[in-house]
Amino acid sequence: MNHICIIIVAGGSGTRMGSEIPKQFLMLSGRPLLMHTIDRFSAALPGIRTVVALPLSQLEYWEQLCRQHLFESVHSVVAGGPTRFDSVKNALSLLPDCDYIGVHDGVRPLVSASLITRTLEAAQDFGAAIPALPVADSLREVTRCESCADPSKIIDSRPVDRNRFLAVQTPQFFRSQILRKGYRQDYIPEFTDDASVVESAGYTVTLVPGDPVNIKVATPTDLRLAAALISSGRNDNAPK
Repeated sequence: MNHICIIIVAGGSGTRMGSEIPKQFLMLSGRPLLMHTIDRFSAALPGIRTVVALPLSQLEYWEQLCRQHLFESVHSVVAGGPTRFDSVKNALSLLPDCDYIGVHDGVRPLVSASLITRTLEAAQDFGAAIPALPVADSLREVTRCESCADPSKIIDSRPVDRNRFLAVQTPQFFRSQILRKGYRQDYIPEFTDDASVVESAGYTVTLVPGDPVNIKVATPTDLRLAAALISSGRNDNAPK
């Protein structure tokens, strides 16, 4: 049987939430959001080895939350780094030998068992797989004023064909040697996710259909939507 590992990256802050509490620790249906995420993988893939990457300053707080909520899902914790790339790299150093390794955003607590398994199965067939969805909104490409006092200022924009783009989700699964080779590279800003890392190392990534319910919780509206989706039962492997 294949040995499967998952790295859950949870390095967010509460800035966009307007909260002093990091978003991965905000309450969702009676317990911290991150606990929902961890349990999704334990339920979908019993026996999976889980490593959670958290900022060093949050490790003690997470331990307190686990005791407070009697959280018993088996997982290890590693201190993250200044970038997502560094956090995944630190987590890889803690993992035992795995045949396949997945990486998932800690603030995607509604990931379904079906999305997890079909992405893993595609990685088993092709080596590397990621879920993606068509873009529903109209898109515009912008030009920013790099010489301005505010370099984020937009000075021009033009419409682009949204059919040329897909929105990428997690989990992203890889054969272990592929992901580990990718993370032996030096960091560059173009590494926006794990797929971009392994592609830079020369590997091809296979796309699988994503799931619109697999939202990334970044704002208060996202949090309310996640709570409503859980309450409505629109999740196929929530812990009982």
